[in-house]
Amino acid sequence: MPSKVRVYGKAQNRTVLGIVNAYLVMYPHATKADLEKAFPLALQDGGSWKSLFCTPEEWKKKNESNQGLWFAEKNEILHLQDGTQLILLKLWPKENFEGIVNHAKQYDIEVAKFEAADKGFGAKGGYRLEYLNGYVPPMPGKKSNKWLWICLAALAIIAILIILLLAKGCQKPAEPQIVEVEKVVVVHDTLYIQQIEEIEKNFNAAEFVKGKADLSESAQFVLHDLAKVLEKNPELRLRLEGHTSAEGDAAFNQKLSEARAQAAVEFLIEHEGIDASRLEAVGKGSSELKNTEDPMAPENRRTEFIVLE
Repeated sequence: MPSKVRVYGKAQNRTVLGIVNAYLVMYPHATKADLEKAFPLALQDGGSWKSLFCTPEEWKKKNESNQGLWFAEKNEILHLQDGTQLILLKLWPKENFEGIVNHAKQYDIEVAKFEAADKGFGAKGGYRLEYLNGYVPPMPGKKSNKWLWICLAALAIIAILIILLLAKGCQKPAEPQIVEVEKVVVVHDTLYIQQIEEIEKNFNAAEFVKGKADLSESAQFVLHDLAKVLEKNPELRLRLEGHTSAEGDAAFNQKLSEARAQAAVEFLIEHEGIDASRLEAVGKGSSELKNTEDPMAPENRRTEFIVLE
């Protein structure tokens, strides 16, 4: 079977995290039991743990010397569709790493060589995923409203065509080009909406430093993936909107939000070669809070991607 997903990583343990996340992309409804069956403890040496995965509650009960052996940072925790959060074992010596790389092949997941993945990565390491051979990941359980409206519109068009044909007593099938256009729209939206939403989630996880507009290495890494989507969809245009929390002076927050959006746009243009005519930068200040109950919350400091039709 040809590979469906390729994992690029700079560090061995980060690449393992990428392999597990690739599996979750391909099987979005996987449970903790499914992950333990897919990636058994036999891939590691064993040790005092009983699984390659543990919950945050289980991790907190470990002594301090063992806590550092797990991916427990906010942007490293695995989030399952059933609401479960899991922490992956971080300790992966060479022989165990080679074992999980070979093991991942049965799920059509391949791993790029480190020297091929060095360009564009930060000193702390990281990973990214690339879809291969026309593979389109399944939509996550939580679907966007846009996707829902597209489906409803398609069903409405089909229903109207059927009613008209029955009323006229005509046996002629619906015009092929109409059906084909609907199919193209649905497949295209399914592909880039899923990718854009995943990229936006990862970009927001790499929050801006309070009061600054400098892009972190994590943010630059995610923008690299966004550029790949733009290259594969040349008709796609985006507006990048910068937002801040309500803390501080409103005028300062407005300028800061504009600077954050512009920093992302300039990175895409100067470092990724994206045409400037396809991008817009807009600052919203603190006018559109994500967490209205806590205007000072860090999640209000964000940048969002808006698809321009």
